[in-house]
Amino acid sequence: MNPLEFIQFTPKSNCGECGQATCLAFAVAVTRGGADPSRCPYVDPAGLKVNEVQAVQDGNALDRVDRGQNERDMALVAYLKSKISDLNFGHVAPLLGARWHSENPDVISFQYLGRSVELSKDDVRLDGGELVDPRDQILLYNYVSSGGGDIPLENWVGMESLPNSISKVRTLSVYCEQPLARRFSGRSGQLARICSRIGALPGPEGQSATLGVIIPVLPCVVHYLLFWDEEPEDGFDSRVKVLFDDHVLDFLDIESLVFSAERMAERVMELDS
Repeated sequence: MNPLEFIQFTPKSNCGECGQATCLAFAVAVTRGGADPSRCPYVDPAGLKVNEVQAVQDGNALDRVDRGQNERDMALVAYLKSKISDLNFGHVAPLLGARWHSENPDVISFQYLGRSVELSKDDVRLDGGELVDPRDQILLYNYVSSGGGDIPLENWVGMESLPNSISKVRTLSVYCEQPLARRFSGRSGQLARICSRIGALPGPEGQSATLGVIIPVLPCVVHYLLFWDEEPEDGFDSRVKVLFDDHVLDFLDIESLVFSAERMAERVMELDS
């Protein structure tokens, strides 16, 4: 059984209860790495034939898959570092909304979701501490390697309007929009207060949402968060929609853009706990 065959036994909802980010990643772990299919609570063992799964079942498969992904991420970090090795930080800093000082020419600093970043050609520090997660490093080095682009004019578009984004619309919904809608249902005031703590500003007047705020994820990467609160009497659940400036891909590739929205959601929910 290959991963695409096994994924038919999963809910395909990317709920994460198995420990993997997506159902496809779990399917790969089962069919190629020997993970136990029962780690997904929605897989019916009666529907599987053990000899078709082709798994080793040694209990360490998910760890191996995670290690493999981490190694790929670190390889990408190394590539991005090499990509900016000859970059003139003094030239690109103003194009990225970053700060640069001649006495420390190989370091630029900027804000990332309300936290202080110091990025050099060899290292990234967040609020003065080591930044461990390679996915954050990929995001930040991608941002710097872009070299800057058109200043955001806040011409807002949805993910579906950006090129090569069809497969990312659901990812954005599952890992950013839906969790925020569930978390702050009936609590729009709290959402507004938390967003203000990471520098959010009110969105344009005239929108129909309960709350609309513009969140600076990075100096030139801003997300427009629209929140419609629940209306139980009319049968409406709370809903979130995230919009982007139509020049945002000048600063991030589509993968990093989706991850930036995930991180925004995680940061907001972290401040709510």
